[in-house]
Amino acid sequence: MQLTNEELKNKINEYKKKLSVTLVAHFYQRDEVFDMADITGDSLELAIRTRDDDAEFVVFCGVGFMGQSVKVLSPNKRVLMPKVACCAMATMIDGTQFDASVKALNESGITNENILPITYINSNADVKAKVGEMGGLVCTSSNAKKIITTALKEGKKILFVPDRCLGQNIANQMGLRSCVIGDGSNPADSDIICFNGFCSVHQLFSVDDINFYRKKFPGILIATHPECDPAICDASDFVGSTSQLIKYITELPAEQKVAVGTEFNMVNRLRPNNTYILSSTKPECPTMNETTLQDVYDILKSIDEGEPLNEIHVDDNTQKWAKIALERMLAL
Repeated sequence: MQLTNEELKNKINEYKKKLSVTLVAHFYQRDEVFDMADITGDSLELAIRTRDDDAEFVVFCGVGFMGQSVKVLSPNKRVLMPKVACCAMATMIDGTQFDASVKALNESGITNENILPITYINSNADVKAKVGEMGGLVCTSSNAKKIITTALKEGKKILFVPDRCLGQNIANQMGLRSCVIGDGSNPADSDIICFNGFCSVHQLFSVDDINFYRKKFPGILIATHPECDPAICDASDFVGSTSQLIKYITELPAEQKVAVGTEFNMVNRLRPNNTYILSSTKPECPTMNETTLQDVYDILKSIDEGEPLNEIHVDDNTQKWAKIALERMLAL
C-alpha cells in the first residue's frame, strides 16, 4: 500500500533519528522535500556546510553536480542522492567539449599559457578537474565578479564555462569585452570568452515580461538571477545569486511589489504578498523537481538495510583536480 505524504514524513523523521545521516536540500527543491531537510541552501553553501558535518551519510536532494561537489570537498563522506537528476546546463559541456573550446582559442592565436579557465559551479566534476589542471578555478553566481577580477590580474584571457549568460553579465558589469565561442567573433578581441551553455529555466524570462509588470504595477521592482539573458539583467533593478535574491526580496518593505526572475519553488516560498513570478510560464526546474518524499524515504530505507542506493563516486584523479579548482575559489 502506498504511503501518504504525512506517513512518509513520519517515517523519514524516524530514520533521521536512527541513522547517522544529514539530509540536505537545495532552494529549488519542491516544498515537501525542502521542509524535511536538516540543511538548506545553494549548491556551494551545502557543500561547505556538509563538509563540517559529522554524519556518516549525506543525503543530497538536488542535481548530480551538487552531489559531486560534496564528494569532491569531502571524499571520506558517503554521499547519496534520492534521485540522481541531471542539471541541463552541466550536461552541455564535458571534458571533450572543454578541450575543443581550448582548441578554438588556440586557433584564434591564444596559447594555453595565456588562457585562465573559470567554471561556474554548475558543472560536472570532470569539467572542474580539467579547469583545475589548467590552473583555473570555480566560481558561483555570487562571487563570479570577485573571482574574475582577481583572475584578470594575471593578464590572461578568461575562458568561462559553461554559462554564457553569467559570463556576459559579469563582463557587462565590469565594462569588459566578451564573446561566445562560435558566434563569429574573434576570441582574441575579448577579455572573457564564454562557452555557449545556458540554464533553460532562466531563459523563460523576457523583456516583454518586464515591460508587462512595469506597466501593470508602476513602481514595481524587477529582481533577476545572472543566469538570465543579459538583456533581462540590463533591464532589472537588482541582479543577484539565489542567496542574494532571497536577502534582497525578504528585506523589502511589505508593501513593495517585486517581480522575480528565477526558479518558481524558491520564489513561491519567499513572502506571501506583493511577490510575482516574472513569467507567464511557470519557471520550474524539471530535474530539481524530480526528487519526491518517496525517493527520500527509499534512500533512507536502503541505508538502514545496509545496501545504500545512488551513492556518488568520483575517481581519484578527477577528485584531486576538481578539489584544487574548488579550493582555489574558497581561498579567495
